[in-house]
Amino acid sequence: MVDHSFADLSLAALYDSLNPWGPGDDFYLGLVRRAGDVLDVGCGTGQLLRRARAEGHRGRLMGLDPAAAMLVQARAARPDVEWVLGDTRVRRWEAEFDLVVMTGHAFQALVGDEEIRGCLRAVREALRPGGRFVFEVRNPAARAWERWTPERAYETVAADGTPVRVTHEVLDGGPRDGRVRFTETYDSDRWPAPRVSHSVLRFLDTEGLDRCLTTAGLTVLERYGDWNGGPLVPTAPEIITVAAPA
Repeated sequence: MVDHSFADLSLAALYDSLNPWGPGDDFYLGLVRRAGDVLDVGCGTGQLLRRARAEGHRGRLMGLDPAAAMLVQARAARPDVEWVLGDTRVRRWEAEFDLVVMTGHAFQALVGDEEIRGCLRAVREALRPGGRFVFEVRNPAARAWERWTPERAYETVAADGTPVRVTHEVLDGGPRDGRVRFTETYDSDRWPAPRVSHSVLRFLDTEGLDRCLTTAGLTVLERYGDWNGGPLVPTAPEIITVAAPA
């Protein structure tokens, strides 16, 4: 789940433990291994590019993220990757990459129509001829937000040994205009008070995604419903899209 509270340096240090490597990371790593120059938009702490470089990837690897605290973690772990502060509204490239990815449901943090279109136009500009843009969103038909309840807590431990409990709570009773508003609460018995973040995620179905992609000059090549390459059926948890310049 995209978490804007990770702009906080102390919470950014918790990100990898709360988001351990999983099947989605394996899926993207396979793509990165086969690509030359790669841009990861919304890279967070850079787990994907860090792993690729550690395995010996020799191309250009660039991670872009608007949270300076996340990039502190990335740079400390792997200074031989390009880490860029900002987003596609202020950072642009022209035909410099063979692969652009947005992992960890980062695409859903784009909540406004123009914000989405602007990001996709920037991605289209950044791709070389024959390049690929790969990203995923949660399938709205799977209604993942119904499981974001305070009863489903996540436990982790900070670098100094402090135990931290993380809970989520959906606001407004659920989606409104395809947007889900929710709080994330980080709490520890060793802290004077919990830290609460308010976030919004956009849930788009395939028709909405395709309209945005087409407007930006991108066309869908492949689409999957899970990280094993399964078909996009109504009950599939993900909408995984592989797109290319039209």
